[in-house]
Amino acid sequence: MSSSLAAPMPLGAPRRAWLTDLPVLLVAVVWGASYLAAKGITTAHTVLAVLVLRFAVVLPVLVAAGWRRLRALDAAQWRGAGTLGLILAGIFVLETYGVVHTSATNAGLIISLTMIFTPLAEAALTRTRPPRAFLAAAALSVGGVVLLTQGGGFTTPSAGDLLMLLAALARTVHVLAMSRIKAVQGADALSLTTVQLGSAVAVFAVLVALPGTGASPWAVARDFGPVEWAGLLFLAVFCTLFAFFVQMWAVRRTSPSRVSLLLGTEPLWAAAAGIALAGDRLGVLGLAGAALVLAGTAWGRRAVETT
Repeated sequence: MSSSLAAPMPLGAPRRAWLTDLPVLLVAVVWGASYLAAKGITTAHTVLAVLVLRFAVVLPVLVAAGWRRLRALDAAQWRGAGTLGLILAGIFVLETYGVVHTSATNAGLIISLTMIFTPLAEAALTRTRPPRAFLAAAALSVGGVVLLTQGGGFTTPSAGDLLMLLAALARTVHVLAMSRIKAVQGADALSLTTVQLGSAVAVFAVLVALPGTGASPWAVARDFGPVEWAGLLFLAVFCTLFAFFVQMWAVRRTSPSRVSLLLGTEPLWAAAAGIALAGDRLGVLGLAGAALVLAGTAWGRRAVETT
């Protein structure tokens, strides 16, 4: 993928590869757990308010911690990060409304299609053919997700499923944009994350101020108890701040396709969270699907390393 602006993975460096892959896998873990957390604190009437709170909780800390580096960004870097923030806002609006209006099982299955969308979109942009082994590995992983979700009870597709499909496409756009916007290459990852989150929370604040878009952030915050605040902090610190900092850091050290494949294990961790926290049971098909997700991800990593 010679025309990609993401730094290529050096061959013969498995240890360094894992140093990049492990944080991305941890992002997939916390994103998998985010479905239960989001469902526990969000309704269709409070989606935008919760998003404002989720981002606003961490933004002042980020600005204070990285003020000097933030001021060092030039105008092009601000524009690039701001553009990424607008895409990020779209992802969160689509995902959060989607999760509210469908099952967590359906959401996990549909969002995993990012594994297929990203290499196809990257190949189209670079006018190269994706490695067959990689596409086969991604298909194996998606097939595993299908089996995995059968144990959790895949339901009839709904409007929420369409929103999750659009969110998967938006995730693909976000990953590719991070690797192709020249202005953000080499810039401080923390500062870029701060600008992205700031742009996103500005979008949410404008939307929630419009008539008929749901409860205000202040009303929702007032009604939250300790459990809801714990869920919100988990979403803010781990699923937002940590996740997008790692994604920005990793996509510049490997390929967008590799990052998306690793993040594609998210449904596996969503199922694990359901088993551990919600008492879900996978059954034989679900366990087989989990094994296929792991096998497909490992195969895909090797396919990317050898291209």
